[in-house]
Amino acid sequence: MLIKPIENLVFQDKDLIANLSLLDTINQDLKTAMISKDVVGRDTIRMLLSDIKKYEIDERLQADDQIISTLINKNVKQRRDSIEQFKNGNRDDLVQKEQDQLDVILRYLPKQLTEEEITILVKEEIENLSASSVQDMGKLMGHLKPKLLGKADMSVVSKIIKELLA
Repeated sequence: MLIKPIENLVFQDKDLIANLSLLDTINQDLKTAMISKDVVGRDTIRMLLSDIKKYEIDERLQADDQIISTLINKNVKQRRDSIEQFKNGNRDDLVQKEQDQLDVILRYLPKQLTEEEITILVKEEIENLSASSVQDMGKLMGHLKPKLLGKADMSVVSKIIKELLA
């Protein structure tokens, strides 16, 4: 009975949907997946929510959008590693399962930057910090990580920095 007015409020007012926190959005999507009987989406979102709850219990902190984005990035990296391992083991069935889960998780990350966009940002930061060798990589990563967190895979950023400073 209590859920109906909230659902009507959320779905009728598009501004409220835009103002939802990432956790609220994930919870809404879980409900939608359950209603539409989307097994992969439901199970993947439950795993994601489980990771968020685990973090909150372990750290005794309320997870905000930035922390949730970090946890989502961690899940994305795990899925990509699993896909690579399953491909090496010729397990196409498991590759497809992991890819489906990855597709669900990627919905919650902001649009990812392309390698060209990352390269431009890295070049600007190299100029700003007057970095000249690979020894300055730690300083560059320290400045770039807050700007690119959730928008780019940091291993790609690291690779680009190494190429530009080599």
